Amino acid sequence: MAFLTAISGSGFGKRFEVDKRVTVMGRHPDCDVTIDVGAVSRQHARLHRHGGEYEIEDLRSRNGTFLNGRLISGRSPLQDGDLIRICDVEYSFHADPVKGLLTGSSVMSSDGSSFGVLLVDDQGQKESSRAVSGKLSIRGSQHGTQLTTGSDVRLRAVLEIASNLGRALKIEDVLPKVLDALFRIFLQADRAFIVLKENGELVPRWVKTRQPGQEETFRISRTVLREVMESKQAIISLDATSDERFEMANSISDFRIRSMIVAPLLDSDGNPLGAIQMDTLDAKRHFEQGDLEVLAGVATQAGVAIENAQLHEQLVHQQRVSQDLNLARRVQQAFLPEKEPLTEGYSFFQFYRPAEQIGGDYYDYIPLADGRLAIVAADVSGHGIAAAMLMAKLSAEMRFLLASHSDPAVAVTCLNRNMNELGVGMFITLLCLVLEPGTGRVDIVNAGHMRPLWKRADGSLFEPGDEGVGVPIGVIEDFEYELVSIQLNAKEGLVLYTDGINEAPSKSGGMFGIERLKKLVTASAGDMQKLGKKIVADVQRFTEGTEQADDMCVVILSRA
Repeated sequence: MAFLTAISGSGFGKRFEVDKRVTVMGRHPDCDVTIDVGAVSRQHARLHRHGGEYEIEDLRSRNGTFLNGRLISGRSPLQDGDLIRICDVEYSFHADPVKGLLTGSSVMSSDGSSFGVLLVDDQGQKESSRAVSGKLSIRGSQHGTQLTTGSDVRLRAVLEIASNLGRALKIEDVLPKVLDALFRIFLQADRAFIVLKENGELVPRWVKTRQPGQEETFRISRTVLREVMESKQAIISLDATSDERFEMANSISDFRIRSMIVAPLLDSDGNPLGAIQMDTLDAKRHFEQGDLEVLAGVATQAGVAIENAQLHEQLVHQQRVSQDLNLARRVQQAFLPEKEPLTEGYSFFQFYRPAEQIGGDYYDYIPLADGRLAIVAADVSGHGIAAAMLMAKLSAEMRFLLASHSDPAVAVTCLNRNMNELGVGMFITLLCLVLEPGTGRVDIVNAGHMRPLWKRADGSLFEPGDEGVGVPIGVIEDFEYELVSIQLNAKEGLVLYTDGINEAPSKSGGMFGIERLKKLVTASAGDMQKLGKKIVADVQRFTEGTEQADDMCVVILSRA
């Protein structure tokens, strides 16, 4: 919806919606836009709306209607940013209030009211012509008298700002007060903005206006702010409308900014964090060199305070994340077996260590209704939070499907279909063994995982199920998995492991390797508990001096 903004006169800052087909401007109280000035005609001008087009018409007024400084007669088309002057009162016309929008979020003022702030990329003027070239002051033409405060008022306000910033832990509690204090220093200021750089973009955070309760959609020149931040120089313009550096800055000319000062907010290393801008719309009031020096000093303190607050916020966030991860680790451990199964004639060993606080490796012992026992080992691609969440889903699905289907190949086929439907773009290698304790029969379903190491009673080593290895879970939706069966005899064992074991890196860059693991299993004397502990100890020695690269899991089943 189009609107007018009063940029001079007693109604300065007031906004008028142009939401009718005809909007009347004049001195009469029944006019849509009332201008209480004696020289204004009772019905002075009309705005006409035709769909998305607008026109202004002078109603044969005594003193005429001016559009962009030109006296009009009859109707004239209106464009976004045009200036309408009726006697000494001037309005800016805006047909598209969202033009040039970077961020549509409301910005809070220091008194808690809400504003819309638009950052505009001003086009046409070369950046070099607006650069400060290391100077603190850029002077334009001078108009009128200067409003100043006494040195004692400035000193008290600056000390108040320094005190507030010195103990600031949360910037949102302090920087609005900085704007309040700046308005006590700079009586000529009509508006003030604080813009911060967040994720590489400039985001308006706080705004203050001289008139309480004023609500407006403001435009700020992103081009000017960026140049101030990149050059790390504060700038002043005593008459921005005639300053050649801002000749093509529409956000300045549209709102008839007469004088402005802008200072960068820098951290302790001199990196730009944002900027503070103060400006005035009255030609009779402007900023001077001393004002720029005060604002630059305040901006220096504010920049350090922002950096400290951000570091504090990062620390608090890290502490929260650490607490959440510790809780997540305890929750994940609850998905894993609390103890080894008590299956007569068999013993078990298990080892699990995530690379981070939580991981994506998984193992489980699942008793089945017919007395069989399922032993599952799996590895979700990647590690960390996403892998841990998928592991939790896998655990629940695996238990339900093995309870629903007596054939483990059918259960794994259904598992694959269900995990594909999640559409998360991650895959899982999985090894499911179902042991029949009375006979020693072991049914094996392999979904893209390393084959188990079968230590035979005669000391030989095999990797069963080569012909039945299927694709990882989550790769092909309609894949059907096959069952391979072996007979586990007395004094024999099966070693299941994830790639965090065989791919564990050494300090020199080598990998632990499957062959090294096979040698350990072959050399074992038959006690699978000792074998498991030996594997873990050997991996730890091999990786000494390095960070754990991936989740590690070892599960060993042996028959007495």
